[in-house]
Amino acid sequence: MRNEYSAAAYYTGNYDEAAIQEWARATRAQLKAPRVSLGLVFLGARFYDQAASILELLRLHAQIPLLAGCSGAGLIEGAAEIEDEPGIALALYAMPGAELKGVHFTQDQVEEAQGPAYWHVETGVGPGQSQGWLVFADPFHLDSERWLQSWNEAWPDVAVIGGLASGNPDESRAQVYLNGDVFEEGGVAVRFAGEVELACVVSQGCTPIGDTWTITRAERNLIHQIGNRPAYEVLVDTFNHLSSEDQGKTRGNVLVGLVINEYLEDFHRGDFLVRSLLGADPKSGTMAVGAFPRLGQTMQFQRRDAAAATEDLIQLLDKTKKQLRTTKIYGGCLCCCNGRGQHLFNAPDHDARLVQQYFGPMGLAGFFCNGEIGPVGNRNFLHGYTASLALFVKKSSEL
Repeated sequence: MRNEYSAAAYYTGNYDEAAIQEWARATRAQLKAPRVSLGLVFLGARFYDQAASILELLRLHAQIPLLAGCSGAGLIEGAAEIEDEPGIALALYAMPGAELKGVHFTQDQVEEAQGPAYWHVETGVGPGQSQGWLVFADPFHLDSERWLQSWNEAWPDVAVIGGLASGNPDESRAQVYLNGDVFEEGGVAVRFAGEVELACVVSQGCTPIGDTWTITRAERNLIHQIGNRPAYEVLVDTFNHLSSEDQGKTRGNVLVGLVINEYLEDFHRGDFLVRSLLGADPKSGTMAVGAFPRLGQTMQFQRRDAAAATEDLIQLLDKTKKQLRTTKIYGGCLCCCNGRGQHLFNAPDHDARLVQQYFGPMGLAGFFCNGEIGPVGNRNFLHGYTASLALFVKKSSEL
């Protein structure tokens, strides 16, 4: 995939030092810019044992000053999603004026962290010194929820986007990469600053159904009342008011969307944090959800299926394209849930192809995740069944 500022390529063969050297040089030759600012690399699990050697070959022969990435059970390159026998996906980005910094963080640091200042010292990135973080993390040895909560406190209102590494689904093992280092725990993060920032598209794969409501009684993850009515009663009414066709699509696919920023005048797609509906009790009228909703929080029921996921992604890509209509886009990174791809859409290349239709041609690389990271409203969350797209754009865009 060619454009002036980014290039991406996919390697299909087995480990062969000479072949990977030539492939890295050919990928670098696609990039017209005099220097590379950032390289992203994603490896299939069959390259675990050679990962360190591959990183060094790429850094040397593709002339990469900062290289980050992780392992993936499936890989994304350009407009292609490679879900079977993944090889190596590499993307190179030239971003004039970018101030980038890569850091590795660990579970020990997460446990030690006490207040925002801890991460400012550990990363060397102070408050106001980040315009976005691109993160790849190990899902098996890192408390990702706790880590993300502490980063939200350290850099409030700063986007954190990326995904949890994956690999062979039969083993609890994954890798994250920074420059020439291979880690099987913790995470790696790239700080964006200077003349480049992140524009984020977080598609949770749902479409809203029914009306918006106010939660009027809640306790931990239980919603007792919605609009001063039993929550279950509102759920049933919402379902009964759907068309027979929509009822068929919705049955067994209902989730709950919770508004994060209540100061908005109107609530639209992308304003809701979508979480699972874990159960509902007709007798008590209570619903259990996969979050801790607040009293007074606005909510709306959601439907998740292939059609809803397509509709959601298209509308969010279209909205972002309009916002970035006068902005220079250097390239992007796409992190998709393992539950998407052909498993959900029954067709290849669904998400990557749509991204290229709206923003391509551009260098795009990514992987299929064990969990996705991205902002909703002014906070960052861990998601499931989500496509998280980070676009690297010239600063001062209309985000």
